[in-house]
Parts: sequence; structure tokens; C-alpha cells
Amino acid sequence: MRFLVLTGLSGAGKTTAKGFLEDLGYFMVDNLPPSLWKPLLEELAARGIERAGVVLDARALPFFAELEEALAALRPVVVFLEARPEVLLRRYNLTRRLHPLGAGNLMREIEEERKALGNLRAQAHLVLDTSELSPRALKEALVRFLGEEAGFTLRLLSFGFKWGPPPEADLVLDVRPFPNPHYDPALKPKSGLDPEVKAYVFREDLEAYYRALLTVAGLAAEGAKAEGRAFYTVAVGCTGGRHRSVAVAERLAEELSGRFRVEVTHRDVEKEA
Repeated sequence: MRFLVLTGLSGAGKTTAKGFLEDLGYFMVDNLPPSLWKPLLEELAARGIERAGVVLDARALPFFAELEEALAALRPVVVFLEARPEVLLRRYNLTRRLHPLGAGNLMREIEEERKALGNLRAQAHLVLDTSELSPRALKEALVRFLGEEAGFTLRLLSFGFKWGPPPEADLVLDVRPFPNPHYDPALKPKSGLDPEVKAYVFREDLEAYYRALLTVAGLAAEGAKAEGRAFYTVAVGCTGGRHRSVAVAERLAEELSGRFRVEVTHRDVEKEA
């Protein structure tokens, strides 16, 4: 199992980095005492989980007596995030959150935390100053260091407009211009998963319209991936969500799977027309 300890100064971006690591497939746990790291890894390994990490900050200082033994025994990759004091002060003023060492003097607390974590910083395999790093740059730095491929998933969701548009959609494609199998008695009981329905929907004179939808979906997904998004949701809608939207979503998935990891969900396919 690949085991990682994410630590550093409060306000330096550990919460953001934790989210990125979870996108990469790491099972992340906040401030677990070091004596419990080994049982955690054993439990995760038994369940087939191959990447795990713990987030460690000043809140775990009461358990630091156990830290050296755990680091020596488990030999995790240690990533330490820091930032300049004035940057940390500005971030805390923006969020209005209390420092974990909250005693009423933020600059003193920042300095005390820096000293308390000094030994851990000295053992870090990667030290990142996030003072000038955007979230995207932070993610790219972690991906490069870990040698991981940044995860991205294109989610295709078919639905029926009569049941309401899906609120999670980033992009909605309207496929109601395609011929509707609902009005063919032989096709009405079937769904867009059936070959007969697909043949009915993809009429030759509407091929240009389908290709335009394919282009738009692909370009939108590429843009989301370039921005560092973990996923992007394209909703494909027809009237009832049983025939046309299902057929189009399935074809889009087939043609875009060479460029992205694709997940397909048919929200309304089982609903009565």
C-alpha cells in the first residue's frame, strides 16, 4: 500500500490538497493518532484499498510522542505544506477561522506551530510553499511528485425534461430534435439501450446534429480537465428520458471513452412514459 502523511502549517492548503489526493484515489483520514496508523492500513489493505493517507496538523500535537516510532515503522511519504506568515495571516482573516493553537494572538500561534512542526518538516520528502500557488498549481505539483495520473471522469447522464433537469449538470444537451420512438407501438416498450431504438433515433439526416453534440461535449470536457476538475457532468435530455436521451448518451460514451474515463447513468429510463 502507498501511504502518505500530509502535514504542514494551518492555512497552507492541507484541506485543498486532501481533496486532490482523494481525487487521485487516496483514502484520507484527518488527525488520526500515529498509534492507530498501522491498524488503519491493515484494515484498508484487507478491503483492497491501495492508497491511503493521514492529514496531520497542530491539533495532533498531544500525540507527537508516538510520531517518530510510527514514521520509522511505516515509512510513509511525507508532504509538508507551508506559506509565509503574512499569507497565512491574510488567509485566516478571510476565513475568520480560529487557529488550532488558538490563544488570541494569531501571529504568535503561527510561529509556535512552525516551531512545533520543525522536526516533521525536516523529514518531509516534499516541502511546498503555497504562498503563490493557485489550487491548480498545487494539484499539479502533487501529481508530479507522486507520479500519479490526475484523475478525470466525464459523467454522462440521460434524463427526461418532463421529470425536471438534473441540478448536478454542468452542460445540458437537448436531443428532442431526434425522432421519438415513443410513438411507435413496437418501440415504445423498449429503451435507448435496444438496437432497434438506436437505429430509429440515429436517422441519417440528423447525423450532423449528433456530431455537433459530440464536439460540444468533448470540448467542454477537455476544458474542465485542463482546469483541474475531477469530473464534468453532461446531461442528455429528451422528453421522457427513456429512448432518445439514453441512445445518445450511450453513443457519446462509446465515442468519448478513448479520450476520457466515462461513467454513464440513465436517470429516468425505468419511469413510465
